[in-house]
Amino acid sequence: MSTKVHIKKGDNVKILAGDSKGKTGKVLEVETESYKAIVENVNLATKHSKPNAKNPKGGIVKQEMPIHISNLMLVDGSGKATRISRKKDEKTNKTVRVSKKSGEVIK
Repeated sequence: MSTKVHIKKGDNVKILAGDSKGKTGKVLEVETESYKAIVENVNLATKHSKPNAKNPKGGIVKQEMPIHISNLMLVDGSGKATRISRKKDEKTNKTVRVSKKSGEVIK
């Protein structure tokens, strides 16, 4: 069963806690089951890889690790971190995300 999360793939987010606190980045993947997200160039871990077809030499690789969604805050169009609310759009009759700070619809 998937849960409702306030962050989607492709959103720009700000990190609120942890070693990467204060950084912003684009969400690459959202794992709704574990309530975590992977953010581009944030929360990097060093992994040692064996030689394989993709990487014939092997070696040390930097890789993004998941961050709990509670430690992320959405960044709206004006570049400020904001909370969100959900409202029905009158034209399309679909639920849309709305910035609490600016009141604009988040795409």
